[in-house]
Amino acid sequence: MVFDYDLYVIGGGSGGVRAARIASGEYGAKVALAEEYRMGGTCVIRGCVPKKLMVFASAYAGAIVDARSYGWAVEAAAFDWPAFRAKLDAELDRLEAAYRAGLAGANVTVHDTRATVVDPHTVRLATGETFTAKHILVATGGRPFVPEIAAGAGAMTSNDIFKLDALPKSVLIVGGGFIACEFACILNGLGVAVTQFYRGEQILRGFDGEARGHIAELMKESGINLHVGTDVIEMKPVEGGTWVKSTDGREAVFEKVVYATGRVPNTEGLGLVEAGVRLGRKGEVVVDGWSQTAVPSIYAVGDVTDRINLTPVAIREGHAFADTVFGAKPVKPDHALVASAVFTQPEFGTVGMTEEAARDERPIEVYATSFRPMQSAFAGRPDRVMMKLVVCAETRKVLGCHIVAPGAGEMIQLAAIAIKMGATKEDFDRTVAVHPVMAEELVTLRKPVRTA
Repeated sequence: MVFDYDLYVIGGGSGGVRAARIASGEYGAKVALAEEYRMGGTCVIRGCVPKKLMVFASAYAGAIVDARSYGWAVEAAAFDWPAFRAKLDAELDRLEAAYRAGLAGANVTVHDTRATVVDPHTVRLATGETFTAKHILVATGGRPFVPEIAAGAGAMTSNDIFKLDALPKSVLIVGGGFIACEFACILNGLGVAVTQFYRGEQILRGFDGEARGHIAELMKESGINLHVGTDVIEMKPVEGGTWVKSTDGREAVFEKVVYATGRVPNTEGLGLVEAGVRLGRKGEVVVDGWSQTAVPSIYAVGDVTDRINLTPVAIREGHAFADTVFGAKPVKPDHALVASAVFTQPEFGTVGMTEEAARDERPIEVYATSFRPMQSAFAGRPDRVMMKLVVCAETRKVLGCHIVAPGAGEMIQLAAIAIKMGATKEDFDRTVAVHPVMAEELVTLRKPVRTA
């Protein structure tokens, strides 16, 4: 059978774009890609990139206060959200153009419209056109989950924050995951009165327990009105915002309410089930280690598979798919020991096992410290950083590293290399410290604080 394309990619996010570029640009495949919104996907347009720029913006108020402690005669003016947003929009336009240029340079045909799957080798565009392809790659990512109670009252999601015409004076953020916590810190830093509800017993479920508690305390100290074990039971639009009643009986009106209660894979209405693709309980595309679905010609990468929902992982999966299918170089994406960073203030960098997971599997030693870093202490701030290593008592390998500190995302990237290589606690000990920096604590932790 003669196909229109060797590969048709549905979704223009990080994973789909990488797969398309490698398959076409490096291996000479005839490739097309459909994207119904903006090229770049969640990360570039409404996720990692604009969020990190907002993190930077929100940190300057504190930096100005610190500057006075260091002898600078400076005063903070009001934050100009419209000016910042105009620059943010321009930067996202630039990045989208770069993505498009990369696809054009790799000779990928782009269709700016929605595509759905008709059968194992056919896709249909919203324009009515159909195309056949030897292989189809689904890379449609995910979207925020919005419960009925929130949708009916006009609550926002993280997607909407980037498009605000003005910053609200008050906001309620519902959720306790990394997106909820990051935006709570961002908006608090920008001068918004932030309240956060999370129905669980502690924020950042799934991360190391000690680090979770440390971050929660710092968030409260920074002025965030954090309530755990609390959820919304009733809400409605009123003059001046949204009236909310919570499970602990409190009632309040917030100018804006943001729901960050998880994300779901974008598989609805794609025609995947009809084509024979199996979906999981959350609607995720079920794939094997090669990112192949139950239909041999259809593959999926990125958040739509709900494996590890991180941009660099999606990129690795997309590249491995192209190498395997078009480069005759079979590669399975490696999902072990993937480092990540949560951009709260301060940041949280983590790689490997939590203390809780490790102690359930084997005997461990925990090396940890918490202290006021030099820069904060001199400025008179009470901030505390945390450094933690989880070590196997038998093999001495470092199983996990958890850092809560300014720049933790930068630190954890380098620690992840050592841990990925199988470094032992003694390897860390043999490494001479860089002084005076916070990260030196990672190689000067001599005695375990506890064993399990």
